[in-house]
Amino acid sequence: MIICRVVATVVATIKHPVYEGYKVLMVQPTDPQGEPVGGAFLSVDFVQAGVGDRVLVVKEGSSARLVFGKETAPVHSVILGVIDEIDTGGRK
Repeated sequence: MIICRVVATVVATIKHPVYEGYKVLMVQPTDPQGEPVGGAFLSVDFVQAGVGDRVLVVKEGSSARLVFGKETAPVHSVILGVIDEIDTGGRK
């Protein structure tokens, strides 16, 4: 899993049936301090996250497909949690 911040909501009027009922959000990977790391990507929301939320994302196709319960689902990443707080114990 990786830490990300939700940066945008993606709206699609026509989409694959497996996405029906789910939001697609653009997320930006971050370090534990919230600084951007790498490029943004799209992720399917399973936890009702919103723009500005820090989230936990699984970015592995097979793991993401397990959440949907379909081995052939065209899914690359899934938001599985909203982060309340990160305690690094003083470490960077």
